[in-house]
Amino acid sequence: MSGKKKVRFCDINPLTYAISTKKEVIRRHIKNALSSARFATTLQEEKLPVSLSKTSNVLIKTGKGVDPVLQQNKVVNLKIASKTMNGLVIRPGETFSFFKLVGKATPRKGYKDGRVIQNDRLIPDTGGGLCNLANTIHLLVLDSPLDVTEFHTHSDALAPDHGKRVPMGAGTSVSYNYIDFRFKNNTDQDFQLLIWFDDERMYGELRCEHPVPWTYEIVEEGHHFRKEEDGYYRVSKIYRQVKDKETGDLVRRELIWDNHSKVMFDPTEIPADQIRE
Repeated sequence: MSGKKKVRFCDINPLTYAISTKKEVIRRHIKNALSSARFATTLQEEKLPVSLSKTSNVLIKTGKGVDPVLQQNKVVNLKIASKTMNGLVIRPGETFSFFKLVGKATPRKGYKDGRVIQNDRLIPDTGGGLCNLANTIHLLVLDSPLDVTEFHTHSDALAPDHGKRVPMGAGTSVSYNYIDFRFKNNTDQDFQLLIWFDDERMYGELRCEHPVPWTYEIVEEGHHFRKEEDGYYRVSKIYRQVKDKETGDLVRRELIWDNHSKVMFDPTEIPADQIRE
């Protein structure tokens, strides 16, 4: 019996990868056409009254091997994509779809080459960096009663941590259009998404009509790095804890990511005290 690992059709060469991608894109178009989902599309300048959650992240990552040009291009891409959803109102029963709003990232729309992950490698490609926007939205949704209905992961070890480790600070994967990020509003009130920028950071805010009776917390346990056969990995378990706002009692604790992320940056930048055998 041969011990060789079976090679997937998409991994044979760039042509087979392109064929496989096209097939998945067509499949998602068909699935969308047959779906009964109502997608959120309404942009509104007026803000809803209650600020439910906020988050931000640094735009330009630094470190050994991090291309500064691709980082600047990423910022351009993020600003273009954010215009399709800044002010978006998600009404009861509606579903948010990242790619229903953003569409395909093309040079004609102004998108530039940024970093994307393909076959466990960071490469430049048009629209690279949009995962940062999807991840920012994911963090806002995790701090709300909205229900995530489609979530894909990639490595959250794309660049070294600078300062305190932020669980779920990265790791939400999107790729037109079959690797989508989606959530549904199963509540009885409207929610609104806001995205904006300054020179150094991207900001996100989720607003709603009325306060909600719960608080949300992301908790990471067992965080460390581990050397394996093909490189280093970030390992941890990440939970979301839901508590009653009045009593502080724990309502629900759920594992949202059993994290095993390949390190995509220079492993010499991993703090020695965070590496375990």
